[in-house]
Amino acid sequence: MQVRDWLPLLGMPLMLLFVQIIAILLSIPMQEAGLAAFEDPESVTNPLIFIGMLLAFTLVLLFLIKKGGKRIIALFIAFSIFLTFTYIFSSLSLWFFGLSDAAAFFALLLAVGATALLYFYPEWYVIDVLGVLIAAGVASIFGISLAVLPVLVLLVLLAVYDAISVYKTKHMITLAEGVLEMKTPILVVVPKRRDYSFRSEGVDIGRDKEERGAFVMGLGDLIMPSILVISSYIFVAAPPVIWELSYPTLGAMAGSFAGLAVLLYFVNTGKPQAGLPPLNGGAIIGFLLGCLLAGTPLSCFGI
Repeated sequence: MQVRDWLPLLGMPLMLLFVQIIAILLSIPMQEAGLAAFEDPESVTNPLIFIGMLLAFTLVLLFLIKKGGKRIIALFIAFSIFLTFTYIFSSLSLWFFGLSDAAAFFALLLAVGATALLYFYPEWYVIDVLGVLIAAGVASIFGISLAVLPVLVLLVLLAVYDAISVYKTKHMITLAEGVLEMKTPILVVVPKRRDYSFRSEGVDIGRDKEERGAFVMGLGDLIMPSILVISSYIFVAAPPVIWELSYPTLGAMAGSFAGLAVLLYFVNTGKPQAGLPPLNGGAIIGFLLGCLLAGTPLSCFGI
């Protein structure tokens, strides 16, 4: 294996670590800012609502890709990214400056600037830095919105859906190819050579792995296992072990990294892979082991 083949073994785990740490730091400010996505975090219908919205969104994107509506897709995704940045910077502004017009203006200015940078200069390092921030923000929002049991249901359902959509129907591959063709910044990129430019080259996942200029991973693969990390941090009453993190939270983090290692092993074969089965599965197993280490496994589920 060449050195460039080892780069994702370093880059991807580092980005996942940054997403989870930043999401933990954002979780309290977002709670205080009232940015929870669901009113009742304990409701097990929340994951079904989430899946329904995801399916509807996917169908719309596939329809627009087929009908040549790429400009509409780009505008919709840009608006979604802008909203996410607005939530992130608003919560930080409220935390540091309190409720004020200056804080709101500062957050809006940062959100506009970050979104503009992504779209006017979508180089791989810009995409990676801001993509990590987006993933951390989304993971934090849903992590504070869903208690552990709904999150476990969500992660299992998403893992099954991801496997079906990649290996059976293959519509997720079609969607990924369309997104990459438009150079839409809803992914992270690990280049395989120093002179690689995402702006000029992009990534063709249909090529042989030796011909690709970079490895890519969707933001969803960073977000979904991190939701369990945040949910366990917020909702599980277990004593802290490292910093403010308990065994269940640390277990979810460690399990997601183990799942990522499995994913990267198969990604190195050169074929598109469903990321959520190993990532979500690893996070869930790690979380359950952490609950056992904490000595109060039932309390992890609010019992």
